[in-house]
Amino acid sequence: MDHIIDAKNQTLGRLASKIAHLLQGKDSVKYEPREIGVNRVVVKNIEKIKVTGNKAVGKVYYRHTGYMGHLREKTYSQIFAESPEKVLQHAVRGMLPKNFIRDRRMRLLVIEKPEKSTSKKK
Repeated sequence: MDHIIDAKNQTLGRLASKIAHLLQGKDSVKYEPREIGVNRVVVKNIEKIKVTGNKAVGKVYYRHTGYMGHLREKTYSQIFAESPEKVLQHAVRGMLPKNFIRDRRMRLLVIEKPEKSTSKKK
């Protein structure tokens, strides 16, 4: 079953929570915690998502390269400018249970990329 969600003017956390709920299959009558589920979630208009408050410049994402002193950090606005999909994937991934099924459930999340028009206005 496919769920199509329009992300236009929706808050990042609330949207991620809704997607995580659907990916786990909790909306189904036959919910089973150890089952992957059959819900595929398609998200559209990801470039029009919003965050509240000062998070666009204040929220920081960290990653470590594995070498001493190599803790890298980027703000929300930097990552969102590069690829808005990564922001939503990171939020949804954090809301799913931390077990071996999480990666399989994340494969059921499809984020449609915005189409870039090649035609020029005259």
